[in-house]
Amino acid sequence: MDKKEFIKLVNAKIKLIRIENDLSQDKMSEIIGLSKKTLVEIEKGRSTLTWAGAVCVATLFEHSEIIQMTFGDAVNEIIKTVAFTHYTNSPPKTLGGKVWWRQIRELNGYKIQQNVLSQHYRMLDKENGRICSSFELDEIEKRFTELIKSLE
Repeated sequence: MDKKEFIKLVNAKIKLIRIENDLSQDKMSEIIGLSKKTLVEIEKGRSTLTWAGAVCVATLFEHSEIIQMTFGDAVNEIIKTVAFTHYTNSPPKTLGGKVWWRQIRELNGYKIQQNVLSQHYRMLDKENGRICSSFELDEIEKRFTELIKSLE
């Protein structure tokens, strides 16, 4: 997934997100910082959000069922993975991938998982803390191998 694809997905869902949250076009445009006219054009497919606009919508409505069904339970992780080529941070612990994740590999308690919706990968430590994430499996596997070797 890249920025264009992320924007396209949010554009396609913005009206559903607005309706799901029982917001008028006036209120939704106020919340996300657009004119009502621009919001109407986006909802009709005649205009598009910017990267910042798509991130704003996905972040503000991260608990929306529409956002969850589009991106899974980790939309902020996806945003950071798309924004940063090599996103490594120490975010809060994950739930271990019980719903939105497919186990790719596990060794010594460390895991590689793939998100079933966005298809991005992540590496988790023994306590299910996210070590890194990427859309490139080769990159994750390389880091996984380096980590396992360093522990031996």
